[in-house]
Amino acid sequence: MSEGKRRSRIHELGRPDVTEIEIGGTTHRVAEVQPMDVDGVRTMTVGTILWGFAAAAMLPFLGRLEDAGRGWWFWTAIAGFGLGLIGVEYCKVRRNALRARPGTGRRRSST
Repeated sequence: MSEGKRRSRIHELGRPDVTEIEIGGTTHRVAEVQPMDVDGVRTMTVGTILWGFAAAAMLPFLGRLEDAGRGWWFWTAIAGFGLGLIGVEYCKVRRNALRARPGTGRRRSST
């Protein structure tokens, strides 16, 4: 890829800077945004709770599910709940390790 002309444009209302790069006859727009600081604990917790609710909702119908050949639905929900508990703990350990070592996380641009 060849480098084209670069020009920067600042939007009002707090929007991020948009850089337009011309390569050949095409203009590409790139916004400079900061990455989200997500550690995954909340996402894993919500997913684990949903798997737990699914297992609890299927428990009264387990006999019918097994008769219909769909008993594996319940066991899939149980596996999702169990693996979710492991995932929550993993994400908590990772989050705490990242908090304990400042500067080793994601780098922020100086702009």
